Amino acid sequence: MQKKRVAKVKRAKAGKGKKDGKQETKAVKESDVEKAKAAAALWELRLRVTDTSLVEYREASRRLARANEELTDRLYRAEQDAIDITGFLSRQDAAKEKKINVLQKSLKAQEELARKEQKKVVEDYTKQINEMKELFTKKSSDFDMIQDGMKTIKEFQKRKSQMEQELIDIRENMDAADKDHREKLNILEQNFFLEKIRLEREAEKTIALVEEKAHVEAIVQLDDASRSVFKENVRLNEALKYHIKESELLQMLANSMEKEKASLALDKNTLELMVKKNAAQMQAQNQELSKLRAKVTYLEQALELKEEGPGRGGEKEKTLVSIPAGQVELEELRRVLSMRERELGNVKRLASGIVQQRTEMERFFHEALAQVKEEITATRSQYKKEALQAYHRRLREATAGKQKFPPIRTFRKGPHSTNSVYSDMEAAARWTHQPGSQVEVTDLTWEQKEQVLRLLFAKMNGQKERKASRHPASPASSEMKKLIDSDAAGSMMTRKALQPSGSSASIPARLPVAQSMAASGGVEDWHVRRQRQQTVQTRFIPQMSFPQNRAVFLWSGKKKKKKYTPLNGFL
Repeated sequence: MQKKRVAKVKRAKAGKGKKDGKQETKAVKESDVEKAKAAAALWELRLRVTDTSLVEYREASRRLARANEELTDRLYRAEQDAIDITGFLSRQDAAKEKKINVLQKSLKAQEELARKEQKKVVEDYTKQINEMKELFTKKSSDFDMIQDGMKTIKEFQKRKSQMEQELIDIRENMDAADKDHREKLNILEQNFFLEKIRLEREAEKTIALVEEKAHVEAIVQLDDASRSVFKENVRLNEALKYHIKESELLQMLANSMEKEKASLALDKNTLELMVKKNAAQMQAQNQELSKLRAKVTYLEQALELKEEGPGRGGEKEKTLVSIPAGQVELEELRRVLSMRERELGNVKRLASGIVQQRTEMERFFHEALAQVKEEITATRSQYKKEALQAYHRRLREATAGKQKFPPIRTFRKGPHSTNSVYSDMEAAARWTHQPGSQVEVTDLTWEQKEQVLRLLFAKMNGQKERKASRHPASPASSEMKKLIDSDAAGSMMTRKALQPSGSSASIPARLPVAQSMAASGGVEDWHVRRQRQQTVQTRFIPQMSFPQNRAVFLWSGKKKKKKYTPLNGFL
């Protein structure tokens, strides 16, 4: 609008003179500029006021919105609280109503139960009254019956002797019939058992023939691998039987040790009773001795009194004669008492010696057996480790193409393993020596030495030998028996075999084991017991031997310094 007005003014004044026109134009321009500045300032002021009011409006709107939101939230929470409170109160009222109903029902039930109990009590007491009446009636009838019975008893007493004789005759007849019946029954049972045994034997023979025939046919039809598996199964079955018998032997050994313990306890109780008896005898003798001393004192006093009185010469002589007799009797009693004390001391020493010898023997054998078990465990672990290393070495060489792959070998116990390292360990426990051959301790494995020690335990406890089984290793028991029962001259357990390898220490000659076992129950000389202790404590030369194509290891005699020497190639 300002620009349009300025243009109109310029056109209106265009026809005037140049000077007037210039002055008017300049004045108009200045006035327009001032107006424009004023308008701009005004509009700027209005804009600022508008912006300020807009900001304030926005702030007020935000405050109102926040206040509205807070009020809405409060209203929502208040409504929610009111709803929750109302629901809670309604649930509480419902629960109270339900509880009231339950209590009312319970009250009714209790009332009904009380009525029933009252009725039942009335019925029970009525019933008891009726029963008491019936019992009274019954007792009255019983009393009448007793009276009748008394009459009958009186009549029976009159016929008692006759009935007793008849009863004796009946018993004799019954005994005779019973005896005949038992004899017939025994004959029938004997015939039945004989027939049963005959039938069982025939059945066993038939089964054995069928099994043998099937066994032969199966072996003929099997190939080489199956035959080897079958042979391995047979060997494992035999080994299982052997181990089962070994466990039975250990159980028998434990039972014998328990019996020995019980016998020692009985001996101890017997010795204690003897000690108590001797103590009682000593006490009785002491009492008798005190009585004799009192008697001697009394006689001395009487003698003094008699010496003071006149006319007592004869009594004085009698007293003088009786005093030496009492002293002699007193000395005799003292001597008997000292002998009893010495006997009691000997009994005590004997008992302590027996207990000490038995304890030492058991301790030494337990130590030897524990050492052998430790050596078995250590040797087996070392053998397993070395066998595993050799097997891995051969596998590496076979992988590199230097040799053929070895057969598969297992190092864990398994029911179907045909080539296990544990079969070598089991083979070490078998008795490989021929019957009647000379055997040295150095030729035995640790497992065989353990068997020798266990047989020593059995002989020490008086255990009976087991019957020879059909196991392939059965000659071991007879050979170990010969090895144990042999004396120092005929046995191959010389000092050279008993001392550790590399040791030059001298070992005393070994006593016969049977002699030492026989002497274990009595009093032994100290030197004899010492020699037996040294024999038990002597280290064996450990040596493990396995079948051919198996790794064989030698160990030094010292326990913690082991030396491994492969004798044969693995597998």
